[in-house]
Amino acid sequence: MTRTISQAELRNGSAGVMDALEAGEDFVITRNGRPVGELRPITPRHDLTTTELKKRLSRFAGTSSAADERAEIEASFGADRLDD
Repeated sequence: MTRTISQAELRNGSAGVMDALEAGEDFVITRNGRPVGELRPITPRHDLTTTELKKRLSRFAGTSSAADERAEIEASFGADRLDD
């Protein structure tokens, strides 16, 4: 549910507004009776460990390691040659 509050209500009751935001409430802020902005809770971000992140992203990778990837590239395109 969205509550409409004035700039003065926000200023004078900021602690209560913060508590309501933490509880999931949205606000429309008005100045002189005219809406000028919105306040809404931030969607929580989950802290992932590097291992968890790699596990989640590994499904997008075609190979399991850099060596496997290099071998796949060389099989498809040939080994690198250095022209002297």
